[in-house]
Amino acid sequence: MATIEECRTALDKLSDNMASAEGDVRTAAALDRSLSCRITDLDITFVGRLKHGRIEVLDTLQGPPPDKAQIRLTMNGDDLVSMVNGELNFAKAWGSGRVKLEASLRDLFRLRTLL
Repeated sequence: MATIEECRTALDKLSDNMASAEGDVRTAAALDRSLSCRITDLDITFVGRLKHGRIEVLDTLQGPPPDKAQIRLTMNGDDLVSMVNGELNFAKAWGSGRVKLEASLRDLFRLRTLL
């Protein structure tokens, strides 16, 4: 089972990957939205913002987030680490229910490029 530190490192790596992306991926990541990433097996939530093509983690909370972020991810820690390391395909994990992504229809349409 992935630790809190490994999950935080994975989010930082994802942020770095998004910041260095080009073309359509960079455009999709350029949203300015509140963001939460719930790690179910650790019962924690990273909260922050997707801003300027980066994920800015502002806090780590025990349990579910108190407020509904504009973009919400839910998964277990091992899946987060595996996705960021390229071992798990996000679209397949999302389609099978291993990963949950919630956002407005407009944001989902823009984020599809990241899938």
